[in-house]
Amino acid sequence: MNVYNHILVAVDLSAAADQVLTKACKIAQLNHARLSLLHVVEYLPPIDYINDSLMDINWVTEEKVMLDHAKDTIQQFGKKHKLENVALEVELGTPKHEISRFVETHRCDLVVLGSHGRHGLSMLLGSTANAVLHEMPCDILTVKIEK
Repeated sequence: MNVYNHILVAVDLSAAADQVLTKACKIAQLNHARLSLLHVVEYLPPIDYINDSLMDINWVTEEKVMLDHAKDTIQQFGKKHKLENVALEVELGTPKHEISRFVETHRCDLVVLGSHGRHGLSMLLGSTANAVLHEMPCDILTVKIEK
């Protein structure tokens, strides 16, 4: 009996994503599980309270450029790791909401993501891993990122 059937790997597409994917691939192989990769583009337009000049910028165009770049990057990431039969997805939004929505929509039973082991102020502010931890209806594995 397999413990997991569909594993979601939430990646930030940084160098640390390699470590997260390696761990997730081992688990997927042991469980004969399907694997999906998700990268969330978190975009907040700059706020300028002094000048109204920022209002002239087309945010939709900038979001599209960011999404297109992320889609190209995740495709390159998939080729680099020779991923076959793996869904490579990119969404725009906040990581905890998009990951949660993906899990529910695609019925994932494990989420694998990286944890940088932050301390101090960034720990108080929370991390993506911590935010996701409290949202998921399934198991979560946080991979400690080694420098």
